[in-house]
Amino acid sequence: MNIITNPKRSIWCSLTERPYVDNKSVHTVVKEVFENVKNYGDKSLIEYTKKFDNIELATIKVEAKSITNSEFIISHKLKDSIDLAFKNIYKFHKSQIQKKEIVKINEGINCWQEKRPIERVGFYIPGGTAPLFSTVLMLGIPSLIANCPDRILCTPPDKNGEIPVEILYVCKICKIKNIFKVGGSQAIAAMTLGTKTIPMVNKIFGPGNQYVTIAKKYSMNFGVSIDMPAGPSELLVLADESANPKFVASDLLSQAEHGCDSQVILVSNSKKIINDINNEIDIQKKKLERINIINESLKNSKSVFFNLIDDALDFINDYAPEHYIINVKNEDYCISKLVNAGSVFLGNYTPESAGDYASGTNHTLPTNGYAKQYSGVNTDSFLKTITFQKITKFGLKSISSAVETMAEHEGLDAHKNAVSIRINSNES
Repeated sequence: MNIITNPKRSIWCSLTERPYVDNKSVHTVVKEVFENVKNYGDKSLIEYTKKFDNIELATIKVEAKSITNSEFIISHKLKDSIDLAFKNIYKFHKSQIQKKEIVKINEGINCWQEKRPIERVGFYIPGGTAPLFSTVLMLGIPSLIANCPDRILCTPPDKNGEIPVEILYVCKICKIKNIFKVGGSQAIAAMTLGTKTIPMVNKIFGPGNQYVTIAKKYSMNFGVSIDMPAGPSELLVLADESANPKFVASDLLSQAEHGCDSQVILVSNSKKIINDINNEIDIQKKKLERINIINESLKNSKSVFFNLIDDALDFINDYAPEHYIINVKNEDYCISKLVNAGSVFLGNYTPESAGDYASGTNHTLPTNGYAKQYSGVNTDSFLKTITFQKITKFGLKSISSAVETMAEHEGLDAHKNAVSIRINSNES
């Protein structure tokens, strides 16, 4: 990876840029897809599946028996691994449920908030060479805990026109019953607009390529919410001389293999550790199957050296990484200075891939610098917060003058009267 030494703050903006993709043509395609799905529904989905995936579908919806039978087809080793991951992810996300707490603001004024599940949620799961069944866990489990009544899942079919058994099994244990063999921007359009087969949803979750990402953003024009804007996966590692170069190199490579447009960044206050890690990258990548993808990804990647750790930490907050590994002696200090990140991994024995699969945290995270504004998916992502208040006449009297005065100064007489009429009433 290219090494940059003590970069001036004036060029940090260029250093924190993600790989650029000219997606003007993508916007045009997505808009056309939405129009066709709106006008032709299921017919357009079948045609797009033939056009983009070279698959002719007889039916769009997966049969219930295919979901049920998945448990008997999947390998025992993979089943056990998924079951372990389910247990850990469920435990962590269950802990996020908050108890109702009634706050006594004043005598006679009580306020509280309660959570309600989003009624209809849709999941998009990428397919292709590596169907992301782990993402079904990351979306299915918190939505199950949140008790969302209607959950659907769209994912592209494989070359045989089927959904991989791994995805079906995870759907089974997450109790997702409505699965559709549709991928790409057409799947997002279907969940946004609804078709005869695929119901419309209130919120769409899940990663995808640039067509899916643009389609998710476009769906918001139709009153649909999304989990977050997303882009190619990324990882930033902060390492000092206490880090193991082999471990760090393996982390950087694990993220680089996601795609040619993925980006990995190494930040350190030790030139020696940077050189050692880069040497390890050259050694390890030769043994990996996706070396061509890794080599392309590494073109987008860089090593950044800072003399001062505070400069390094400021740079990292400016970058706002999706995944952030802190592999230094004084990790507490680095944590205290952290402002922007999707998910953080601490120490020599906390690889990013553990969070991708089975440690318990969610791997659906903000990329492309959106960690400055967005959180990763959690149980709250599937819930709405509704506030409540209960006021007695005594309680209303204690704030009536303030409310009346403020309403009067805003020129809202009816607001003022709504309080005055109650305070002057003879009813108790």
